[in-house]
Amino acid sequence: MKNEMHLKFRALSQNESFARVTVASFIAQLDPTMDELTEIKTVVSEAVTNAIIHGYESDSDGYVYITVRLDGSTVELEVRDEGIGIQNIEKAKQPLYTTKPELERSGMGFTIMENFMDEMIIESRPNEGTVVRLKKKLSNAKAVYN
Repeated sequence: MKNEMHLKFRALSQNESFARVTVASFIAQLDPTMDELTEIKTVVSEAVTNAIIHGYESDSDGYVYITVRLDGSTVELEVRDEGIGIQNIEKAKQPLYTTKPELERSGMGFTIMENFMDEMIIESRPNEGTVVRLKKKLSNAKAVYN
């Protein structure tokens, strides 16, 4: 059996922690290891922060959407915005690359996501937004579905 949740919230920096904790609470039903939980929380934080900071021209210009699917021991995350999009995905994936150096961004978001997850797919269209799809198989997950 599968389980799924959806979140929609304003693209405000203070909502990043809400998203991280909400996703972690939802996947807790699979009983992930502490390392797996920490990695997924970090990935959510990075993806949501990217959507907020890079997706929109200013804070609160739009919304961030998160879908989480649980299928057996696999966690699938989708973080989406309807912002300005990414001009060059391959360039954006390079470590230390950032389009917002004035905000003291490290440019490691996609690198972190790629290292902590088993799969990462980025789709983006200028002026239409970006979707980051991430997948991770948990080591000892216990599917507890009702």
